[in-house]
Amino acid sequence: MKNLCVKLLLSALLGLGAVTQSLAQDIDFGRGDVLVKVPESYSASEAHPLIILLHGYTSSGRSQDSYFQVSDLADDYGFLFAAPDGVREPSGDENRFWNASDACCNFFGLEVDDSGYIRSIIDEMKQRYNVDENRVFLIGHSNGGFMSFRMAYEHSDAVAAIASLAGANHVEQREAPENPVHILQIHGTNDETIGYQGGDIQDNRYPSALQSVRRWANYNGCSQNGVGRELRDLEASLPGHESGVLKFEVGCKSGGSAELWTIASGTHVPVLSDTFAAQVVEWLLAHPKDN
Repeated sequence: MKNLCVKLLLSALLGLGAVTQSLAQDIDFGRGDVLVKVPESYSASEAHPLIILLHGYTSSGRSQDSYFQVSDLADDYGFLFAAPDGVREPSGDENRFWNASDACCNFFGLEVDDSGYIRSIIDEMKQRYNVDENRVFLIGHSNGGFMSFRMAYEHSDAVAAIASLAGANHVEQREAPENPVHILQIHGTNDETIGYQGGDIQDNRYPSALQSVRRWANYNGCSQNGVGRELRDLEASLPGHESGVLKFEVGCKSGGSAELWTIASGTHVPVLSDTFAAQVVEWLLAHPKDN
């Protein structure tokens, strides 16, 4: 466990940087201040998308946003934004974490209802602002990616789509959730923290990137025959358009699909391209919940 914690901590620290504070505010949703951004174009007479960013193990909402730079796009795309923090571990380095799955990352076995907490943020943002019911999205990195998958499964009535970088779905067989949800998994083939081919943390297994996507393709009623599409440039330190795209969108239930972006030679904390955040945000906005 110690080696894993060190590896995840180093990965998170690589993503740290200056936090953009422009038009940001803090709102306490019950666990302390949460970074929230409202676009300059916000009008209570118009419904706006909501994007919630979930940090990786050891990180924080602000640090994750500094790395992903999602909130910088709120004005351009007109979405509401929130980046909450997980609770801290009770000892050691007191790292922040999300209680997302058996594998990741509640290493102290705490009774923490992160699923309920994040849902409460969604619900309170709807009370405070005019949120588009069909465009509530989550983006998560690593532990936050695991948590995004959990939110998609447990709150399929509210979540339209998720984008997970280096996270994974639950490993056990379950019945499909009540509602379809669009799923995007982004994963590097050289990820040594959360393996592209799957693996285990403290003997608790998690599925591969492709298995995670195929499971949701099945939940969403999609054909299991994925179709390759255009390459994308997601990683700045790798040459060209290094990332392959595999789509499962044939025969899907309305409001559901599944997609895998594979970063060839990508690591757990890739050097994100200048357009990474915009590509993810545009994908989310193009995948609303069915009316």
